[in-house]
Amino acid sequence: MRLLVQRVARASVTIADAVKSEIGRGLLVFVGIEAADGAEDIEWLCNKLLHLRIFDDAEGVMNLDVSQAGGEVLVVSQFTLYASTRKGNRPSYIRSAPEEVSRPLYEAFVRRLSELSGRKVPTGEFGADMKVELINDGPVTIWIDSKNKE
Repeated sequence: MRLLVQRVARASVTIADAVKSEIGRGLLVFVGIEAADGAEDIEWLCNKLLHLRIFDDAEGVMNLDVSQAGGEVLVVSQFTLYASTRKGNRPSYIRSAPEEVSRPLYEAFVRRLSELSGRKVPTGEFGADMKVELINDGPVTIWIDSKNKE
């Protein structure tokens, strides 16, 4: 399971010209899932994400996690995080899990993130054509892959 995490001043997801979800200061998290992912990936990533110290403290040092900074988390599914560009110019998405595998894992990820954070986690819509707007704060963009824990 892969996360692309962006520290944002604000972010939103629009579907068919209607805003589905939006947050102020916090984290915009794109989630990619492969067939080999499971509950242990969800648990590790949720804990890693919620304790990621990428918000400035009073001295301007990235020393606070999203909760300590009073931020929110917006989660968006993104199968393209497993794109392979090894051959040719058209990306291959063969490593991305099919919907029957990825949708339940994505939903479990969002549920677990809500449980651990004690807050409802706004999301995009799985499989929808979404327009994601964000103001990247920093910019700070972090790549986390549950298969690279060491």
